[in-house]
Amino acid sequence: MPDAINRLATDTDNGLVLIISGPSGVGKTTITRGVERGVPGAVFSVSCTTRAKTAVDTEGVDYFFVSDEEFERMRAANEFLETAGVYGKKYGTPKAPVLEQLRRGRLVILEIDVEGAKQVKRHLPDALAIFILPPTEEVLLQRLRDRKREDESLIVKRFEAAKSEIASARTSGVYNVFLVNQDLQDSIQRAIDLVDAERDRRAGRA
Repeated sequence: MPDAINRLATDTDNGLVLIISGPSGVGKTTITRGVERGVPGAVFSVSCTTRAKTAVDTEGVDYFFVSDEEFERMRAANEFLETAGVYGKKYGTPKAPVLEQLRRGRLVILEIDVEGAKQVKRHLPDALAIFILPPTEEVLLQRLRDRKREDESLIVKRFEAAKSEIASARTSGVYNVFLVNQDLQDSIQRAIDLVDAERDRRAGRA
């Protein structure tokens, strides 16, 4: 609960961390952004990364871009909720901003993979975790092809990785809900409804 002295007019007492995960091509980023827009006061957790900043990246919006040395300093100081290595680059969710927004009653959204979700749940077991599933494997494969970003060999690799991630999610014991993304707008609304229901439950209104 926020301190009375430092309390803002927009603060509430129903802070919630929402984890959204899912394989490439399933629509999780669109759903994440839809929930962020659809829930008043929601904030998206921005990760730190050691990868190079590109021309389309915005510091503090897409990522916080840090050196490898700074990342390791933060890790040693226990400043991350979770960390991951992807293609030789490091990613991590800074702990302090998440806890501050949670303290202020915000919905704090983390878009992370299964291993990251496991780490966050160890720190924050009350987090609501949703895993986004495709309607079928065939639909997922077609969605990956429809993005037209990669050649077929890379698409097949992503598809195999996606199937592995889904299997890992099902056996992880981390996720509260598995949400099948048949229609994007419907999936966004269902995710928002899950957030509202969880907040009502915790407030004793459900």
